[in-house]
Amino acid sequence: MTEDQSSLEIKLTEADDAHMLLGAHDKHINVIEDTTQTVIRTRGEIIQIKGTQERVEQAAAVIDTLRELIKRGIQIHTPDVVTALKMSAKGTLGAFIDMYEEELIKDRNGKPIRVKNAGQKKYVDAISSHDVTFGIGPAGTGKTFLAVVLAIAALKKGQVKRIILTRPAVEAGENLGFLPGDLKEKVDPYLRPVYDALYQIFGTEHTNRLMERGVIEIAPLAYMRGRTLDDAFVILDEAQNTTIAQMKMFLTRLGYNSKMIVNGDTSQIDLPRGVVSGLIHAERTLGKIKAIAFASFEASDVVRHPVVAEIIQAYDHADLRDVR
Repeated sequence: MTEDQSSLEIKLTEADDAHMLLGAHDKHINVIEDTTQTVIRTRGEIIQIKGTQERVEQAAAVIDTLRELIKRGIQIHTPDVVTALKMSAKGTLGAFIDMYEEELIKDRNGKPIRVKNAGQKKYVDAISSHDVTFGIGPAGTGKTFLAVVLAIAALKKGQVKRIILTRPAVEAGENLGFLPGDLKEKVDPYLRPVYDALYQIFGTEHTNRLMERGVIEIAPLAYMRGRTLDDAFVILDEAQNTTIAQMKMFLTRLGYNSKMIVNGDTSQIDLPRGVVSGLIHAERTLGKIKAIAFASFEASDVVRHPVVAEIIQAYDHADLRDVR
């Protein structure tokens, strides 16, 4: 071993649940090994880490943090390992366990739903302390899912009487006028992430019953005009595709004892050329209003497959004008 190389051994106990810690076919350990650029070997209850001292210490800190989660009875999966590694790289690993202390709600199978990273934690905290919250960032960061989770939690606690979910009827490369059905039927397919989140927590039948009773309403943004939304948890998704007038119309629907969440990705605007996005305009215009929070997500906050974050970053840095 050269002078700049280091080695460290971690001895596991029964409380560590080695199978969960290592992952199926050592998947978790392999992710740690690849990300920290170390060599990690497992022999029975011993984990040996080799590499530069800094890298070895990073890998060991991540492993110890995951062990602590397991000891607290929290199941870990690959996204948790990836998040720990990202926070370690940013020097914020100390806050990792704190994220798992708060359970937002349980899904229909009794599985706890918690935030997955620091970006999501800031978003949830912003929603809890503000009447209007904007969640701005790339797809895959969990904005829509968390918004629906928090809406359901508020409904179950009796904090609101209904949930309203909406989005503008704009989609890239597709003219909604050519699709069959009325406006709601045309927009419904694009609200699939919303339905998926509802089904995961309530189940299909209960969700449908709540929709029939009007407790949950899913509708195009155009249906919001002229209404005042009291005692409601209101979520606007794909807000980058609103015009300035539509955004103003939506925000001024806010009633008493209500919360609004406005989610969008300013890198995926499908409006006609020359039309200013209501989301971008709102970000510039409303930033000084104390009752309104702006929570920004980065590519590193993506909770899908790790390569998705790399794809987003690559496109962010690419000059698409050079593509022929």
